[in-house]
Amino acid sequence: MKLSWINDLLVFVALLIAQATILNRIHLFDCATPLFYVYFVLPRRRNDSRWSTLLWCFALGMCVDMFTNTPGVAAASMTLVAFLQPYLLSLIIPRDSSDDFQPSFATLGTAKYLWYSAILVCFYCLTFFAIEAFSFFNWLHWLECAGGSAVLTLLFVYVTENIVRRK
Repeated sequence: MKLSWINDLLVFVALLIAQATILNRIHLFDCATPLFYVYFVLPRRRNDSRWSTLLWCFALGMCVDMFTNTPGVAAASMTLVAFLQPYLLSLIIPRDSSDDFQPSFATLGTAKYLWYSAILVCFYCLTFFAIEAFSFFNWLHWLECAGGSAVLTLLFVYVTENIVRRK
């Protein structure tokens, strides 16, 4: 149990540092920014308690909000995605899978993992930019930002999963 908390803390800090120092400075076409810290919720195990996942994701979102000057936007979006993750995971994995099932390329297969991560990342980006804009006045720019950021984030997620899978 303590080992999983230490592992979660290390991933938390690594994603926070990467987002705050490197990824927040990437703005392709003035609308696409990789929001890679959403990767924290993707490999959460099936038997992880929901309250701990919600707290970890809320804390990561709040820390990202402090570094990016987006008060509550990342925290609300991360908490919502953490809430939806177990339900989406239960739709994708077989019912007879083990309780400590961890989604990845190796366990889900490439196609199912691509769908799983794409749904969560797209939902995260749409929520993030909807809360940030707080209006649909300029909905085309909102879609450009959400779509571009989702594509960049998914690219980072897939590269990371391929690197982790090869180890």
